[in-house]
Amino acid sequence: MRMFLISDNTDTYTGMRLAGVDGVVIHSRQHLKEQLEYALSDKSIGIILITEKFSREFPDIIDDIKLNRRLPLIVEIPDRHGSGRKEGFITSYVREAIGLKL
Repeated sequence: MRMFLISDNTDTYTGMRLAGVDGVVIHSRQHLKEQLEYALSDKSIGIILITEKFSREFPDIIDDIKLNRRLPLIVEIPDRHGSGRKEGFITSYVREAIGLKL
């Protein structure tokens, strides 16, 4: 299985291409839907990498796929502007998920 990137900027796209990951740069909701449909229909794609900006701007589209499909896995990645997550995100996530304080 391979990875596929859906990004909102060329810097992230270029970096991932250097690592051997195919993908696209998009800037609209409609184009996002089209590229997700492409990625969902391609059985060789096991992971869709998507910049956090799209998850914040279009949570209805992304969450629908996450909740209703087993594959491909959608992984949100920070873009060149950094992560939109607060400091200590992983620690608080683990604490909420399993009740373990790290």
